[in-house]
Amino acid sequence: MKDDFLIVNKEILPDFYDKVIQARNYVAGGMGISDAVKLVGISRSTYYKYKDYIFLPGENTPTGRKAIISLLLRDEKGILSEVLNDLYLVNANILVITQTIPVNGKANVNMALDIIDLAETIDDMLKRLEDIDGVLQSRLIAVE
Repeated sequence: MKDDFLIVNKEILPDFYDKVIQARNYVAGGMGISDAVKLVGISRSTYYKYKDYIFLPGENTPTGRKAIISLLLRDEKGILSEVLNDLYLVNANILVITQTIPVNGKANVNMALDIIDLAETIDDMLKRLEDIDGVLQSRLIAVE
């Protein structure tokens, strides 16, 4: 099943792909299919042909649910706790935490997060984490 999908920047796709998603959102909100496709400017046949095959990351698919981040923290009391509190505030669900033994006053922390309910973008979350005093670096390792 994994080989059935591609990740493609929508800039290279025909605009009707985006319009199918818009129409599907209107239909999900209670609008009739005829009205929804007319509003976004596609035909009913285009809507029916693609509606079950085009999704945004995280929409009705497991894609976009998990992220692995890496942090470099100063070895001081309370920094990891502040990171965890900040992740809580943006609705990131922590699945796994691994931390190295501090060397030269610094420790590496890797976290696997469930980000399906994330209240902001991953980039914004990483910037927020770097704004915490004691977080020296934050990196996105992978997103599934």
